[in-house]
Amino acid sequence: MDKDTGKAFDFRLFKRLLRHVKPYMPTFVGVALAAILLSAFAVLSPILLGEIVDNAITTKDSTMLLNLTLAMLGVLLGEVICQLLFNYYANWLGESVIKDIRIRLFQHLMSFKMKYYDNSSIGLLVTRAVTDMQRIGEIFSQGFFVIVSDLLKMLVVALVMLYTNWKLALIVFAVLPILLYATRLFQQAMKVAFIEVRAQVSNLNSFVQERLSGMKIVQLFTREEIEKEKFREINEKHKKAWLRTVWYNSIFFPIAEIVSSITVGLIVWYGGLQNVANIEEEEYGTIFMFILLSSMLFRPLRQIADKFNTLQMGMVAANRVFKILDTNSNIEDVGTVEKENIKGDIEFSKVHFGYLEDEEVLHGVSFNVKAGETIAIVGATGAGKSTIINLLNRFYEINSGNIKVDGIDIKDYKLSALRSKIAVVLQDVFLFADTIANNISLKNDDVTEEDLEEAAKQIGVHQFIMSLPGGYNFNIKERGGMLSSGQRQLIAFLRAYVSNPSILVLDEATSSVDTYSEQLIQQATEKITEGRTSIIIAHRLATIKKADKILVMDAGEIVEMGSHKELLDKKGYYQNLYEAQFLTEELL
Repeated sequence: MDKDTGKAFDFRLFKRLLRHVKPYMPTFVGVALAAILLSAFAVLSPILLGEIVDNAITTKDSTMLLNLTLAMLGVLLGEVICQLLFNYYANWLGESVIKDIRIRLFQHLMSFKMKYYDNSSIGLLVTRAVTDMQRIGEIFSQGFFVIVSDLLKMLVVALVMLYTNWKLALIVFAVLPILLYATRLFQQAMKVAFIEVRAQVSNLNSFVQERLSGMKIVQLFTREEIEKEKFREINEKHKKAWLRTVWYNSIFFPIAEIVSSITVGLIVWYGGLQNVANIEEEEYGTIFMFILLSSMLFRPLRQIADKFNTLQMGMVAANRVFKILDTNSNIEDVGTVEKENIKGDIEFSKVHFGYLEDEEVLHGVSFNVKAGETIAIVGATGAGKSTIINLLNRFYEINSGNIKVDGIDIKDYKLSALRSKIAVVLQDVFLFADTIANNISLKNDDVTEEDLEEAAKQIGVHQFIMSLPGGYNFNIKERGGMLSSGQRQLIAFLRAYVSNPSILVLDEATSSVDTYSEQLIQQATEKITEGRTSIIIAHRLATIKKADKILVMDAGEIVEMGSHKELLDKKGYYQNLYEAQFLTEELL
C-alpha cells in the first residue's frame, strides 16, 4: 500500500494541483464567485420567510406578502441558476485538469525504461491512469469547491444568527462543538478507511488484468478453481474495506441528525418559553428563521465531512499519480545526431550489462557487424541473445563498454532517430485491437494503402491478407486474437519492412506455426534482410547457413564466432549445439 502524506490536507500537494488549473483560471474564478453567491442566496430565503411571518402575515398586509413572496421566488431562482453553473463548471474544470494530467502521465510512461515495467504491475498503472485520475477530478467537482461553498455558507449563517438574536445563536453554537468533534472523528476514521479502499481497488484491478491477459495459461493448467479462490479472497478484502466506510457513515449521520434535531428542539423550547412566560417575547418569524438557519448550519457540516473524504481520496490519488510523474526512470535522451541515412555498421565493445545491479547478464560482449551483413546469434535459453536486441535499441542502459552504429555511440544519437532506423520483429508479436492496415503502418500518415499493398506483395503476404474478410481493413481484435501465431508473425514482418529500416533485428520463431506460414516467413525473411544489416536470433538451420557470421553465446559471453562451416570445423560448442538442436532438422 502506498503511504499517505500523513496530513489531513496537504497544501503542498494541492498547490501543485493548482498549477494545472492556470489554463482554466477564468473558469476557476467563476466557480469561486458562484460559491460566494450561493452562500448569500442561501441565507436570504430564511430572512425573507421571517419577514413574511412577522411583518406580512401578522399585520395581514397582502401587498407586502406578495412583494416578499416574489422576492423569495427571485432568490430561489438565483440560487438555482448559481447552483447549476456551480455544478457544471466545477465538474468541467475537474475533467479538464485530469485530461491534462492524464496526457502528461501517459507521455511520461511512454518514456520509461523497460526496467520500470519489468518491476511494475500493469494493472496498478492502469488504476493510476484511470481510477485515480477520476478521483483527482473529484477534488474540484465534489471536494474543494463544495467545501469552500459550504464553509462560506456556514460563516454567513453564523453572522446572521448573531446579528439577529445572539441568545438563540448561543444555543445553536453551544451544540455545535459536539457535531464538530463527531465530524473530526469521522473524518480521521474515513481517511484511514479510504486509503485501505484504494489499496484494495488497486489489488483487485491488478489481479483481474493479469488473469484476463493470461487466461490461456489459467485454462491450460486448469487453475480455474485456484484462481477463483484467490479472487474470492481479494474480493472479500475489497468488500470489507468498503463496508468499513459504510459502517462509519452509518454511525456518523444518525448522530448528526440527532444533534440537529436537539438543536431545533432547544430553539423552539427557548423561544416558546420566552413567549409563554412573557419574559422576553420572541417574534415567531425569528424562531422560524432560526430553525431554518440551524439546519443550514448543520447540513453543510455533515456534507463537509463527506466531501472532505472525497477531497482526501483525491489527495491520496494525486500523491500516487505524482509519484509516477516524479519517477526518473527515463532513458537519457541528450543525443543530437540525426542521420538521414544510416549504413548499418554495428560495434559492441566490452559491453557489460545486468537487469539487476548484482546479477550481470552480459560479461564483456564484443563483436562487429558490417553494413549489409546478416549475423545469426545462437545459444541456449538465457545465454543473453535477446538482451543484445534490447541494448541495441537502448531499452536499457549498459553498465560499461559502448555500442556504436556507423562509428557513433548510440548515446550520441537522438533516441527517436536511432530507433526509427531499427526495426524489430520479436518472437512474441504484439498487435493492437485495430485493422491490419493500422497495425502495419502504426497510423503513419506517410505510409499509403498502395505502399502497404506493394510491400505485402514483395514479401509474399498480400494474398494471405486479401483472403481475410475485409482484407487490409480486417479488425484483428485485441492482441491479434483473430489471427494464428504464424499470421501474426507475417504481419510483424510486414510492419518492419514498411518502416524501411537500416538495421533489422529478427527474433525468428517458427517452431509453433504451420508449414505454409513457415514457408511464407522464410520467404519474408529472405526479402526483408536483403541489402540491410540484419541480426537474427536463429531457431532454424536455414537461417544459420545463410548468415554471413554466427555468434555462439553461452552464459552471457560470445564463446565462438564464424561461418557455419568454420564453426563446425572447430568441433567445439557450436558443433554440440548443432548436433543437439539442428542436425535432426537437417536430416528431416
